[in-house]
Amino acid sequence: MPDSKQPPQEPAPRPRVLANAKFDEELAALRRRLVREASLAIDLLVSSLDGLWDLDHDLARKIRAAEDEVDVEEVAIEQECLRLLTLERAFGHDMRQLAFCLKVNQDIERVADHASSIAKICLKLEHPAPSWPTALREMGDRIPVACEQLLRAVVNSDIESARLIRAGDKTIDQLDKNAFHEIREMIEREPYNAGVGMLMYRIARELERVGDLLGNIAEDIIFLETGQIVRHTKRKQPPAGPASA
Repeated sequence: MPDSKQPPQEPAPRPRVLANAKFDEELAALRRRLVREASLAIDLLVSSLDGLWDLDHDLARKIRAAEDEVDVEEVAIEQECLRLLTLERAFGHDMRQLAFCLKVNQDIERVADHASSIAKICLKLEHPAPSWPTALREMGDRIPVACEQLLRAVVNSDIESARLIRAGDKTIDQLDKNAFHEIREMIEREPYNAGVGMLMYRIARELERVGDLLGNIAEDIIFLETGQIVRHTKRKQPPAGPASA
């Protein structure tokens, strides 16, 4: 007598069009969340520099506390990326978007870490504020501008802007070297200020590392839009502006 039991029926798969639409919505929401996280990290960096130049210790303490919010968001975004990678069969550009979000998420969190480190250094300095090295101040002016440009490049998937930001990291590297020489000369003139000089150079190193992170994210934008991995190619110096007559 044949077995009357019927094999269990597998659930009907979601219609492919509906599955794609839902995945697209979730991916778009993930990108928006990443942009919000980046905006928060950039705000922390800009505020840390504002507090540093004026030695605003109250602001520095607020930045140190606010960094926890970026840490929490970084973990949440990573978990969402891994969920989508596990549950969806992403190919081509969709797969690159998930890889982009995973990599950039980590770099954004590190930008916030450097903002917190600058705030920590601020708390170690006492009034009156020192005479800041010219190269260090220029780094502090350039980095926030580059951050805002990069954020727009992420939102607009702007490859050309990403290439310029990537090339601009060479300028930050040179300013870091210039700051080192200025600080060394200051310490030679004023050995009693050696401690302050070391803290100044720590700030320069924090900013130089932020410049590296911006270059990394710019490379990820290029990968996202073109599929090209450019991180091992030379970062060319950005073209100079037209010479004055």
